[in-house]
Amino acid sequence: MADAHRVLVLNSGSSSLKYQLLDMRDRTRLATGLVERIGEPASRLVHTPLAGDGDPRERAGRIADHEQALKAAAEELAADGLGLDSPELAAIGHRVVHGGLKFSEPTVITDEVLKEIERLVPVAPLHNPANITGIRTAQALRPDLPQVAVFDTAFHTTMPEHAARYAIDVETADAHRIRRYGFHGTSHAYVSRRTAQLLGRPVEEVNVIVLHLGNGASASAVAGGRCVDTSMGLTPLEGLVMGTRSGDIDPAVTFHLERVAGMSTDEIDVLLNKRSGLVGLCGDNDMREIRRRVDEGDERAALAFDIYIHRLKKYIGAYSAVLGRVDAVVFTAGVGENSAPVREAALAGLEWFGMAVDADRNAVRSGEPRLISPDDARVAVAVVPTDEELEIAGQTFALVHN
Repeated sequence: MADAHRVLVLNSGSSSLKYQLLDMRDRTRLATGLVERIGEPASRLVHTPLAGDGDPRERAGRIADHEQALKAAAEELAADGLGLDSPELAAIGHRVVHGGLKFSEPTVITDEVLKEIERLVPVAPLHNPANITGIRTAQALRPDLPQVAVFDTAFHTTMPEHAARYAIDVETADAHRIRRYGFHGTSHAYVSRRTAQLLGRPVEEVNVIVLHLGNGASASAVAGGRCVDTSMGLTPLEGLVMGTRSGDIDPAVTFHLERVAGMSTDEIDVLLNKRSGLVGLCGDNDMREIRRRVDEGDERAALAFDIYIHRLKKYIGAYSAVLGRVDAVVFTAGVGENSAPVREAALAGLEWFGMAVDADRNAVRSGEPRLISPDDARVAVAVVPTDEELEIAGQTFALVHN
């Protein structure tokens, strides 16, 4: 394995499989792919080799399960000379959403590790089962190869107890693992570290507020490279307004809906996770479409945008207080990287915090990390594209190569 330098990254969803193959000698991508609608008649695989012509290839037709999906992906990789049987493949890295408190760093997957991931299914019923399926499928295809779990929750395990605990009965909380775990940790880790590099300072000296704004959205307060608070909690429902999730809400709303509206627990779950957030407020969860509607005078879209921004500002202010000193506010993920109006609105009126955007810099579209604050700003404002797959590959390779 001394010459093995490739890592395959797998992200298994309930009905999808995303994959990337990376060469860790220069951290470049060799191929990417997506299998979607697994188990449906209209399954689809899109594979993109990043060498040669780089033209994507597509397969259509039913892919029954994750085993077939990964085998189909392996066939596409083999067609490019990048097969899973290659001696250059060092490991397979898996994104695992929930690692609880037990897993605070990347971990080689053993039978006991897999059992612990299974034990966490009750607190991650939508995510961990799919992650487990991906792991087992990869193990069956390459039982000789190290399989590594990189946990979304791991970066947030450094939160102090006063930030992680809910104010409920301690015995009940401990018996049922109820606490704030946080998610998107791989992204927050990568982006906070890249922000320090952008500022030309050691990560240990930089305090950063990271705003990961996609269809799912989360904020984190990172002090010297360690997470001290984050917006998501026991599940990814808590915190910011998201595409289809409500974010923060009075818990008694659920009791009210059960007693007054006669809704079941499952119906309330669907309401808060899939029919709330931006889509619940205005019928759209695409920020580009919402902004188009705002510009045309649509009042529902304008209210949805204002609620979204109001929640963002509350977290920026709260995390400024938590950190005490803020060196940078950084935007990342689909909305954070691409929506100049969101960035501008989120920091409007916060000049007394030392936070502001330069209009011309904010308007620039780029795939590179960049500062969008004025030169004399007390707090740097940055846009740093996230790269969770590269972070997973890097953590995986570092673990198996040492």
